Amino acid sequence: MVRYVYDFTEGGRDMADLLGGKGSNLAEMTRLGLPVPPGFTVTSEACRAFLETGSEPAGLWEEVSAHLAGLEASAGRSLGQPDDPLLLSVRSGAKFSMPGMMETILDIGLNDDSVLGLAKVSGNERFAWDSYRRLVQMLGSTVMGVDSSRFERSLALLKDLRGVQDDVHLTASDLAELVETYKNLIHLETGDHFPQSPAEQLRRAILAVFESWNGERARLYRRREHIADDLGTAVNVQRMVFGNLGADSGSGVAFTRDPATGRSGLYGDYLPDAQGEDVVAGIRNTVPLAELKRLDARSYDGLRTHMRTLERHYRDLCDIEFTIERGTLWMLQTRVGKRTAEAAFVLAAELADEGLITPDEALARVSGEGLARLMFPRFDASATGTALAHGVPASPGAAVGTVVFDSAQAVRRAAAGEKVVLVRQETTPDDLPGMIAAQAVLTSRGGKTSHAAVVARGMGKVCVCGAEELTVDTEARRFTAADGTVVEEGTVVSVDGSAGAVYAGSVPLVDSAVIRYLEDGRGGGGSQGVDVVDAVARALARADTVRRLEVRANADTPEDAVRARRFGAQGIGLCRTEHMFLGDRRKLVEQMILAGTDAERDRALADLLPLQRRDFVGILEAMDGLPVTIRLLDPPLHEFLPDHTELAVRIATAQARGEEPDAHDVALLGAVNRMHEENPMLGLRGVRLGLVVPGLVAMQVRAIGEAVTERLSAGGAPQAEIMVPLVGDVRELRLVRAEVQRVLAEISRAAGVVLDCPVGTMIELPRAALTAGRIAEEAEFFSFGTNDLTQTTWGFSRDDVEAEFFSAYLDKGVFSTSPFEALDREGVGRLVNIAVAEGRATRPDLKIGVCGEHGGDPDSVHFFHTAGLDYVSCSPFRVPVARLEAGRAALE
Repeated sequence: MVRYVYDFTEGGRDMADLLGGKGSNLAEMTRLGLPVPPGFTVTSEACRAFLETGSEPAGLWEEVSAHLAGLEASAGRSLGQPDDPLLLSVRSGAKFSMPGMMETILDIGLNDDSVLGLAKVSGNERFAWDSYRRLVQMLGSTVMGVDSSRFERSLALLKDLRGVQDDVHLTASDLAELVETYKNLIHLETGDHFPQSPAEQLRRAILAVFESWNGERARLYRRREHIADDLGTAVNVQRMVFGNLGADSGSGVAFTRDPATGRSGLYGDYLPDAQGEDVVAGIRNTVPLAELKRLDARSYDGLRTHMRTLERHYRDLCDIEFTIERGTLWMLQTRVGKRTAEAAFVLAAELADEGLITPDEALARVSGEGLARLMFPRFDASATGTALAHGVPASPGAAVGTVVFDSAQAVRRAAAGEKVVLVRQETTPDDLPGMIAAQAVLTSRGGKTSHAAVVARGMGKVCVCGAEELTVDTEARRFTAADGTVVEEGTVVSVDGSAGAVYAGSVPLVDSAVIRYLEDGRGGGGSQGVDVVDAVARALARADTVRRLEVRANADTPEDAVRARRFGAQGIGLCRTEHMFLGDRRKLVEQMILAGTDAERDRALADLLPLQRRDFVGILEAMDGLPVTIRLLDPPLHEFLPDHTELAVRIATAQARGEEPDAHDVALLGAVNRMHEENPMLGLRGVRLGLVVPGLVAMQVRAIGEAVTERLSAGGAPQAEIMVPLVGDVRELRLVRAEVQRVLAEISRAAGVVLDCPVGTMIELPRAALTAGRIAEEAEFFSFGTNDLTQTTWGFSRDDVEAEFFSAYLDKGVFSTSPFEALDREGVGRLVNIAVAEGRATRPDLKIGVCGEHGGDPDSVHFFHTAGLDYVSCSPFRVPVARLEAGRAALE
């Protein structure tokens, strides 16, 4: 029989698949002897069974009842006991942290009778009614489906009537009145009554948490974070402890290190006379955790001891939730904390310095995605001016956008291409779509542990929280700064998540310290601990030591080649020759296309030759001693001609005026009409162009060969490789390779040097991948053009489908991410594996790389390592990212 329930004493952190992150960590803290309120966990397996059938799994309630009986026996009280009730919390806990995305229900066991018993036994009538109103609200919205805003409006109305700002100033009779208002609201909205049976409350709460796994915000968060939909969530049932029992009680969230910077120290928020939900929701501004030392020194010292224990045990930054109940400290949760990219690098370096983790573990703790964030620009401090407000720097970075005051507006404007900043008093899980759409999040309440801060850090969004100087009026759609400045919706502001500042207007940007280091090699030289630049340098150095994959760059100019080499590129994996035919040179291509005779075509090609040769000399010089893979002309020739409509209008206008149209325009229009293709990306391009247009391949190869000869004469060590694009059959490659070898032989004889320029091909068609064994007979190397291979495998035209239906496919779960961002391993990846295996079966020394955009995607780099490729190639900016991920892939 399947087991669905485990006591905290029976689990451990190695059981996260079954018990979820929260449940396994509660069990781990229990094992360590920390003060954890007792409880039990209903497994994620039970959740999956419920979601599959829509009904409670057989035997589940019997197991829950048995564990509940044990909990009651240890407490000496029963659930909902009228004179001294045992109260429970029910919290979600998936394998991967999903802060605020699923449901929590507190104070289960309270009803019209037990609330009176709780008031008597606690000696605090207000506390009892406050707990009851929280339960009615949570159960009413989560279990019974009442819109939570209806409860919030009732609470706000009562505070207005009583003339108070915060919940804590409502009296016991006020809260008792509010409970009745809430219960009447539930009955009015649902036709049902608030359940008075504690057992029914518990049962319905557990099932409601199961159902919340498929709630809209949870699904959206999983898509954003690439969390599988079939994991399900565990449910943690735990004895309640109370932080809202007066001044000697409270709740807080603590981090063993700063999650924004990674620095050592005690970081977090504390809220006296409050439950944990109040801290995370940011409904009242907290005090710094250091203030707890003054309020309750004994609890403060105990918390610090437990935090050291947990950080040493987990060997990582720990995020901790705790409650103090009348001077007694309770640990409610711990997990490895979410952190910013800066904190991840600094923390990994410092933990390695302290001997808690190895250098390889430090490398595994950082990511290429995080490195890319650190390479983004920052605000120019000399141009910021006076800040509108300052708040808590919750998630670093620089963002500029127009102010919006609700999630729906953020989504609408962002979809229209506008950059927005979401401004709220505090965020809730319902704001997730707007947070995803926004460039930055700004709140007037909350601290580093508020919902806005935690979610923004996890997503890498810029965030400033707790900007108390701002008065945010969401209904009037504006905020007011302390100096009286009013900022209306649609106004542009700049948010500095590193300094915690907000500025009017658009502040100019400058390069980040990390990008400056990559450009010129200068270290950070931080004044304390490990500087983020030093941490990045260490991580890249370690990655370069352990990685097997080489990293090249896609570069088409000497300038790009120089930058790529500074960023650590080990050569060029893709030099696109078509980019050399643009600008002023387009006229020469027109002449080639319009040539009426072989002699005219030869003249046009002869004019292009020295220009291309000069480009190749510059690129080979920049990459001296490293391989440079030069792709022969690929795009359709019509792309070098003027627009059809523009030409036709020009000619028609001249005729309408009675003038003779320009002869050149007429000739060009004829060429455009002649070369028109319904689907040019599958037409006359790539190797087909080289086979159809006489002299085109020879001209390009001559430019390459003469550039290599020139570099050799200058004492250089050029390593040019010639790549033939869009090959689908070995016979195409055989014909082009013969032409290449003929031209290189001519240059060798004339110059008296030996030219060694390997000839290979791009694998960008499914047929090429499936016949790779044959193609390898002629190819000395393969380079996967994964952009076109993805298009041709899926039957997608990237430019069309991304705008038309990709968003719908993502919403419906057909994709978890775009196949043009991360490689489709099942389809395109299988073709890659086939081509690698068959190519090397024919030619064991076949060098294989990838030059599509996937070469710089962190997830795809790991696949290419596993597939046995020799190198990845990507844009210069992504070279450091690929280096880092190639090292991390080697560690796996």
